[in-house]
Amino acid sequence: MAKHAKSTARKKAPERAPNRPLRRRLAFWALRGVLAVVGFFAFLVLLFSFFNPPANIYQVQESVRLGSIEREWADWEEIAPVMARSVVAAEDANFCLHWGFDMRAIRQAVAEGGNRGASTLSQQVTKNVFLWQGRSWLRKAMEAALTPAVELIWSKRRILEVYLNVAEFDEGVFGVQAAARHYFGVEARDLSALQAARLAAILPDPKGRSASAPSDFVRSRTRSIISGAETIAVDGRADCFED
Repeated sequence: MAKHAKSTARKKAPERAPNRPLRRRLAFWALRGVLAVVGFFAFLVLLFSFFNPPANIYQVQESVRLGSIEREWADWEEIAPVMARSVVAAEDANFCLHWGFDMRAIRQAVAEGGNRGASTLSQQVTKNVFLWQGRSWLRKAMEAALTPAVELIWSKRRILEVYLNVAEFDEGVFGVQAAARHYFGVEARDLSALQAARLAAILPDPKGRSASAPSDFVRSRTRSIISGAETIAVDGRADCFED
């Protein structure tokens, strides 16, 4: 009897180690997913530092809604320098001084109750190229994470070049080349100081403002932008993107 029990004990299969808890497995796969997303966006940021980005999500949506859009890429050398200065003066005067976020503008926006925009050109490029429109917390968090990467890998000139090519200037009109032709019948390289300031003045509300039939507000903003573009050319705040 004792021999039989001993033999049975020897034949008994060893117990398997318990499986890892479900929580640990989920955490493992969640981490892998996060790393995959980070790697994907890091690859895109690096890729678009050399190659021009394709149509973004919003442009595709507008193309479907409208049937077509006006969009043509203009390299940096094909854009009038005054256009770049005008956009910086209008949208982000401290563009050359910050690392992606203008903390002074953010503090001022908070003090004014959030009614004033504080997004830099770098943030707008990040949103327009890599993300989607809207005010969700997820998009804002991704924008906050991606903007420093764009600033680190792209030059200031590249950021501004991409911005000028993806910004919307009228319903279905994207990029400064299409805008110059749409409003003034000229190439982006031939824009005058007045025309460049007028285009910058309709941002960030191109569907509510017009560069060809400007309201009193747009005319006043245009004069301010012309002055601002001259100022940043003199005080050095355009040095990071001009020769």
